[in-house]
Amino acid sequence: MPASKAENIRNIVLLGHGSSGKTTLGEAMLFAAKVTSRLGSVDDGTSHLDYSDIEKDRKHTIDPSMAFLDHAGTTINIIDTPGYPDFIGGAISASGGADIAVIVISAHAGIEVNTRRMFKLAQANNMPVAIIINKIDDENADLESILTHINETFGSACKPMNLPTGENTAIIGCFANKEGSSDLGDVADARTELIDNIVEADEELMEAYLGDEELTAAQLSNAMSKAMIAGTVIPILFTAAKSDVGITEAMDAIAKYFPSPVNCPTRPIMKGEGEDAEELEVSTDPEKPLIAQAFKITTDPFVGKLAWVRILQGTVTPDTHFYLADAKKHAKVGHLYKVLGKESKDTKSAVAGDIIALAKIEDITPGGVLHGDHLDMYGSIPACPTPMFSLAVTPKKRGDEQKISEALSKLSQEDPTFVYAHDTQTHETVISGIGDLHLRILLTKMKGRFDVEVETKPPKIPYKETITGKAEGHHRHKKQTGGSGQFGEVYLRVEPMERGEGFEFVNALFGESIPRQYLPAIEKGVKDVLTNGAVAGYPMQDIRVSVYDGKHHPVDSKEVAFRAAGKWAFINAVKNAKPAILEPVVDMEIAVPADFMGDIASDLSGRRGRIIGQDMLPGNQVVVKAQAPLSEVMQYNSQLRSVTGGQGSYTMELSHYEPVPGNVQQQLVAALAKEKEEEH
Repeated sequence: MPASKAENIRNIVLLGHGSSGKTTLGEAMLFAAKVTSRLGSVDDGTSHLDYSDIEKDRKHTIDPSMAFLDHAGTTINIIDTPGYPDFIGGAISASGGADIAVIVISAHAGIEVNTRRMFKLAQANNMPVAIIINKIDDENADLESILTHINETFGSACKPMNLPTGENTAIIGCFANKEGSSDLGDVADARTELIDNIVEADEELMEAYLGDEELTAAQLSNAMSKAMIAGTVIPILFTAAKSDVGITEAMDAIAKYFPSPVNCPTRPIMKGEGEDAEELEVSTDPEKPLIAQAFKITTDPFVGKLAWVRILQGTVTPDTHFYLADAKKHAKVGHLYKVLGKESKDTKSAVAGDIIALAKIEDITPGGVLHGDHLDMYGSIPACPTPMFSLAVTPKKRGDEQKISEALSKLSQEDPTFVYAHDTQTHETVISGIGDLHLRILLTKMKGRFDVEVETKPPKIPYKETITGKAEGHHRHKKQTGGSGQFGEVYLRVEPMERGEGFEFVNALFGESIPRQYLPAIEKGVKDVLTNGAVAGYPMQDIRVSVYDGKHHPVDSKEVAFRAAGKWAFINAVKNAKPAILEPVVDMEIAVPADFMGDIASDLSGRRGRIIGQDMLPGNQVVVKAQAPLSEVMQYNSQLRSVTGGQGSYTMELSHYEPVPGNVQQQLVAALAKEKEEEH
């Protein structure tokens, strides 16, 4: 049964690197709470959380999944997330619905690339954090070393809340026990260290503690929640999910000591947009008008489009009416569901703090705010990295263009790191994601769900053209074919503008050498060249064109004549104005173990990249900040994986355009000439 009070709800998202055991941990909690009748397994394809055919085949999480259980009078909503970097979009979007980030670390593998990224994500979103060290029964586990590494990497706020004992076969609590021994030392010492951090978040409690007053269990329990929110404590728990070690203890800690939605910070909800937007006061009062926010869109094979929604204020029932964002008309909820893996279970009501799913709200997108008051309401969701790995796609079957468009639209709604667009410059449909694996999985989904297949190839680079000097151009267009002819003569100047300023057309005529009604035609002729390029077939930018003289004929001058004259006069000027081809340059942040720094620097140098800074991180990690031409790093994910053995990650965003080297420009011009020759 869903909780009736926000105080009795805990919303956790399981984050971490792939194969750390997040899904198995979730399965163990569901089994321990008797939600499931068997312990689901990722390895044998019986997982309730990894339920899709692709996940069963690949044996790891690809899309977030949700479940819920009741324990110790508390409803615990669990969101399981992908751990591999290519699917980071799912982890980021899922975190938008939770209060508490539970970072899962494999006792065998330790802190990995995505562990750091997920911890950073949680802190950036102002979420209380807990750490679960899983797989403690692994024969290669070095728990003492991992604890040291955690403190070096994530700070001294990380303190064990319980400890393994009996050679990692059982768990002893540090919070509830004042004495005892564990495999990692004295329990009393661990308890003292934990309490030292807890009281930092409560001045009154700290005074009592420093005055040697005995703190009650209730005082410590309340202070623990406050300390997690303040970040003075990041509790560490130990589990072996497959062996059912520490699972009940972890659930006890979540239910009894972790913060509820009443106290956890949430992202602001704004009335209106822009400079006039006002932040609204939102509380978990179930009696107040509804405010809820969608954070993830999925597709249920039976229900259809589902929006995962976090209720921030009020109560939701099937009869609840709501407005979406700035909609003028309201709608009725109809059905609301609690999601358990692939099952969507009908529920009659849900209160503030809870997570539900709503069906058949066609216009809803991640971040959309549903509200009972007739106000324009907006909210933000965690930002995702810009998808920069791209492929151009074409249908395998003729006539599938519409089906492909519909499939891409639905997939992009579900995944914030998947986008598609028709590039008017290159005339290609280009899909973009985090990496090669990400796009291959999405294309597999497209085939399975929408029965449509595409062929892929690397997309063309969106080069642009410009000029670097000043020049003049002239062209006389004269055509006589019997009857009235065509005549127009144009003199113009071109000069470069600052990068990014675009295009400016200037009337610099004196007198009536060209009647003013023909100026729009001349500008159209110039724009014909701007669209198709004058050097290598790429759009032109950052050019000022000034028409200063010309001639006309009282009978033969027409718009078509001046359009042609303007076009060829412009081409004539560009050829004399030191034309240049511009290439997109991207900003990169590459996170790797420090041992690979030399290899990364060497590789970037070979790709015409330049390092502009680096930051050393705890745990022997370094973040390299660099810039490189997009053409050189389009397939960088495979190279980085090769160089670092899969231990590196990177983000990439467009920075600016700059001229290509002379030899590259010659190659691009030659490629256009060859293309035209083949066409003819």
